Amino acid sequence: TVDFRNAVVIMTSNLGSPIIRELAGEVNEQEMRRAVTDLLQREFLPEFLNRIDEVVIFHPLTRDHIAAIVELQLADLRRRLAERRLAIELTDAAKARLADEGYDPVYGARPLRRVIQHRIENPLSLRILEGAYPEGHTVTVDAEGAEFTFS
Repeated sequence: TVDFRNAVVIMTSNLGSPIIRELAGEVNEQEMRRAVTDLLQREFLPEFLNRIDEVVIFHPLTRDHIAAIVELQLADLRRRLAERRLAIELTDAAKARLADEGYDPVYGARPLRRVIQHRIENPLSLRILEGAYPEGHTVTVDAEGAEFTFS
């Protein structure tokens, strides 16, 4: 048998996302919570909702949040490059471009990892394999319009 007496069960849902996006900045927290609660009551049986101890509403990401997530994702890339005795620096323009391409109002920052891989890691890997950046080199990535440049 399974004993859930000492377990915490966390469930997530994007059910209220359209309401949260629509009302963000328009209404106060109580009104938003009321709108989400009304939606939950329309979609789920009272027997189910009565077993939920807390509903946490996550607000849309701000530009500052996205910038912080870009930095977190880049930290992983920096760590992997350090193993090859390489460093990477991105200009503010490059970081802003990644944030713009990697954020989607519906999916949040989930696409960011793929954008970094496609736009930065893949081209950089090819250049490393071609011998463009020897050990000890610092690669600077900039954004010029829609394109990234490596130097």
